[in-house]
Amino acid sequence: MPTKDSSQGYTPSTAKSDHLIRHSTFRQLQIFESIFRLGSFTRAAEELFLTQPTVSMQIKKLTDVVGLPLFEHVGRNVVPTEAGQELYHACRDIFQILANLEMKIADFQGLQRGKLRIGVVTTGKYLVPELLGQFSHEFPGIELSLEVTNRNRIIERMYANEDDLYIMGQAPEGEVEIESYQFSPNPLVVMAPRNHPLVGKKQISLKRISQEPFIMRETGSGIRDATLRIFEAKGLKPNVRMEIGSNEAIKYSIVGGLGLSVLSLHTLTLESKDGPVAILDVEGFPIMRSWNIVYPKGKELSLAAQAFLDFAIQREPEIREHMRKAWPMLKKYLK
Repeated sequence: MPTKDSSQGYTPSTAKSDHLIRHSTFRQLQIFESIFRLGSFTRAAEELFLTQPTVSMQIKKLTDVVGLPLFEHVGRNVVPTEAGQELYHACRDIFQILANLEMKIADFQGLQRGKLRIGVVTTGKYLVPELLGQFSHEFPGIELSLEVTNRNRIIERMYANEDDLYIMGQAPEGEVEIESYQFSPNPLVVMAPRNHPLVGKKQISLKRISQEPFIMRETGSGIRDATLRIFEAKGLKPNVRMEIGSNEAIKYSIVGGLGLSVLSLHTLTLESKDGPVAILDVEGFPIMRSWNIVYPKGKELSLAAQAFLDFAIQREPEIREHMRKAWPMLKKYLK
């Protein structure tokens, strides 16, 4: 039942529920959401281009408004409290509503303005920026945002609906149905230092390769999974010498003679064919995969996101032809 008010007769129930609205800010909620997601005040400050004291001060103010602790420090880890969990879910709803509003307003303005947020697995950084450059030239009014991280983190971002579109080698399998569109070949090849004795050999057996020291991508990498599958199909195991989560670090390790590795051919895009890294002719390689643009089924795409999806798909024959000319070894695979 509503309560009596001396002037109006009743006190609206909303009068008691606008404390957060009046005393907190969207910036504080954004800082809180970033800390919750990243599990660190320092990483949140880096992501938002703020100083750590500023982040700490704003969270203290928000905590005072809520009236309950939002985080606990357990060792070096930042752990959300029960109140923090509830506030995070509210933040996600608020930010999603605002993002949808922003998308609707941009759609009213057509493709003259708008924002496109894309999440890309690390290997995609060798391909996607050039594609975005071409897209930006055609649609100069679209503001672009590119998040590059590992596959597991991209999948987390997709399930949290943090971006408009996602680019990866293989669509994830899970409870959420996914829309997936191929837009470029993504051959995986065996790489070795230019002076390796196997360079120039024809149809090297996978058994022979399994005897060489091997540099493997980190757990969760799509390249790692594809590589292990091809060895397992022959009843073999690679002789893993080390695991590295960076393509560039792997290439430097190859040049340094630490071992062979399997990487996307796109990682050599800007390098000379006579550079320090060579491609080996190995049984079962290249592993022909595709780059895919994916998003949760049922997701409403903005005009900018739909325009980029159409743009990328239309460029597929052009990308395929470019790769066929640049890498003659792939001609029989890129028909």
